[in-house]
Amino acid sequence: MSDSAVFVGLDVGTSSTKGLSIRRDGCVLAKASAPHRTLPTGAGTSEQHPDDWVAAARRVLAELKVERLAGLGLTGQMHGLVLLDARGEVVRPAILWNDGRAVRERAELEEAHGVPWLLEQTGNRALPGLTAASLLWVKRHEPDAWRRVRHVMLPKDYVRMQLCGGLAAAGTATDVSDASGTLLFDVAQRSWSAELLELVELAPEQLPVAVESHERVGTTADGAAVAAGAGDQAAAALGLGLRDGGPLGVALGTSGVVTGIRSAPEPADPLGRLQTICAARPDGWQTLGVTLSAAGSLAWWSDVAGAGVGELLAAAAERPAGGDGLHFLPYLSGERAPHMNAAARAAFVGLAAHHDRAALTRAVVEGVACSLADVLDVVREGLPAERARITGRAARSELVAQILAAVLALPLERVALDEGPAYGAALLGAIAAGALADHEEAAALVWPTDVVEPDPALQALYADHRTTFRTLYPALHAGAVDAPDVARAGGAHRA
Repeated sequence: MSDSAVFVGLDVGTSSTKGLSIRRDGCVLAKASAPHRTLPTGAGTSEQHPDDWVAAARRVLAELKVERLAGLGLTGQMHGLVLLDARGEVVRPAILWNDGRAVRERAELEEAHGVPWLLEQTGNRALPGLTAASLLWVKRHEPDAWRRVRHVMLPKDYVRMQLCGGLAAAGTATDVSDASGTLLFDVAQRSWSAELLELVELAPEQLPVAVESHERVGTTADGAAVAAGAGDQAAAALGLGLRDGGPLGVALGTSGVVTGIRSAPEPADPLGRLQTICAARPDGWQTLGVTLSAAGSLAWWSDVAGAGVGELLAAAAERPAGGDGLHFLPYLSGERAPHMNAAARAAFVGLAAHHDRAALTRAVVEGVACSLADVLDVVREGLPAERARITGRAARSELVAQILAAVLALPLERVALDEGPAYGAALLGAIAAGALADHEEAAALVWPTDVVEPDPALQALYADHRTTFRTLYPALHAGAVDAPDVARAGGAHRA
């Protein structure tokens, strides 16, 4: 393949679609992004129109100005429910991963066969924003819309289908990592679960064919190979160069994720506090621990404080670590790992008259770091953690990186790119086009640019800070259960 060939990765995110173009050697040529809107549907709900994603993707591709596109890969927000009729038209706006309405349906999914059975089948507990729960909500509350449904898809797959000519030309397909987040997928077998399809009364032909992330599933109008792609966290792992036995990944997006690659499909945590998905490589599975409001907490505080994040962080660097006992619990949208409590709420604790905006900013960063450390504690029960690679724009801040390294007590490697998912998607496009042999060759293109070592004095201070932090959730959420009591949840295990 010519050295002038270009490969593009598109990331259909929650607030925007981002894209980048690379050469075969991994060098980034250009970047672009285009925003899309979340519909005003009310508290506790989150919807977007799939055609807004397609329009944003086309704007990004136009801005990248690629003349010799050889391969394209897509990634994006996981779990979103896209419903199409027989002609491939969108039946209703997509329900997103952070939608909280399907509480009743979530409970029904766990009660049907018990939590242990669900963990064995899917590697995950049921959550309101997962595809299966949203699907059941539509069936129950919007029967007229449901009667029109012929195809159930995921966000990045709808965009890919449209870029490849629509339903008639491209059909429906997904990859195993994104399928893993639907709660309809047998993660160990890397195939749709017949038992779960029967449970939600969904016909197999209504779901896309699930293939490995690097497989070629279509072509663009100008003949470029199009890979199946991957869910955002799986693509980000590839974009960070994560391997089995290698570093963990820490992603600071709207949510925060601690992740690692394993060679075994069994659930990483028997209590269901972590998620397990198929990795974007055919010989691996991925452990995910999620805190829902990471950089999202900083964005919220920026809006409330009326100042940009950069300005706030610069002032916060002048305030003492630990804030004289000031703590922030970052549960603005409930919490996943380790508490699994959608009703959890955020709080400043220990606030005094001398605490100013800068002190509160530092407390927000420290609270997010402590929450990620809670996640890391659970991940470490099944995966070694001697170092981690961090990604996300917030990680470019020296203050954020120093606090994270000290609280997590790990050396943190930074790589050249913040756009890990888009970069991973571009690598998958290169594999699909035959420009890269496999995932190992792709991962070898990623290396750390610098390492943030934990400061020993800060590490000792934050160890004490965390001791107090861990007492605050049970004190403020009396009666909530931190982790599911799987032993009493019942249900049969797979033979």
